[in-house]
Amino acid sequence: MGRAYQNRKESIAKTANAKSKVYSKYGREIYVVAKSGGADPDGNLALRGLIERAKKDQVPAHVVEKALQKATSGAGEDFSPARYEGFGPGNCMVIVDCLTDNPNRTIGDVRQCFNKVKAKIGTSGTVSHMFDHCAILVFAGDDEDAVLEALMMADVDVTDVEQEGGKITVFAPHTEYFKTKQALTEAFCDIDFDVDSIQFVPQNTVEVTGDDVAQLERFLDMLDDVDDVQNVYHNAEY
Repeated sequence: MGRAYQNRKESIAKTANAKSKVYSKYGREIYVVAKSGGADPDGNLALRGLIERAKKDQVPAHVVEKALQKATSGAGEDFSPARYEGFGPGNCMVIVDCLTDNPNRTIGDVRQCFNKVKAKIGTSGTVSHMFDHCAILVFAGDDEDAVLEALMMADVDVTDVEQEGGKITVFAPHTEYFKTKQALTEAFCDIDFDVDSIQFVPQNTVEVTGDDVAQLERFLDMLDDVDDVQNVYHNAEY
C-alpha cells in the first residue's frame, strides 16, 4: 500500500494514543474529585465542572461513568495530588501537577524528564511564587463592562476582564472559581464557556530560542507521556 498508507496508519495510531491519554487523565481526575466530594454532580460543583470540560473534550460517557462507579464502589486506587517545580530548557520556569498512587514512582519519572534535557527540578515553592493561581473563564461576548458589573453585583473578587476578538476572558483568584462561574451563568442565559479551568498563569515570560526550543518541546512531550502527569505550566515563549 506504500508509504502514504504507512504515514496515515502512524497518524491514526498517534491520534488514538493522544485520545487515550486525555481519557485516562480525565478518568483519574473525575475519580479523585468524586471520591473526595461525592459522585453526584448536583452536589459537587467541582465534579460538575470537570464533567462539563470532559464532554467538551469529547471524552466518551462510558469513561466518565466508569470513573464515577469506581469512586462510589471504593474499589479504586488511592490517588493524591503532587506538584513539582523547576527550571526547564532556556531557563524557563515549569510547574508539573500530578495525581499519583505511588509518589516515589512519580517523582522518579518526572525527575528523569528534567534530567534528560539537563533541566533542574527544585523544591516546593521554587517557581510557583512567580505564577498566579487563577480561575480562567472564556466565552463569546463583546461587552466587558456588563460582565464586570454582573461579577461585582455578585460580590466576586475578580482580578481582570478582557475582551478581544469577540471573546471575553475573566480572571479571578482560584478560590473564587465556583462563585465566578455561578455569577456568569446566572447573569447570562445559555452561556457556553470555551475555557473553564483553574490554571497557573506566569507573571512574566522568558523567550526560548535556538536549540533550547527543540529541547523544550522534547521535555514537554516526555512529561505528557508520564501517566501521572495531569497538567504542565511554564512561562516560555518560543
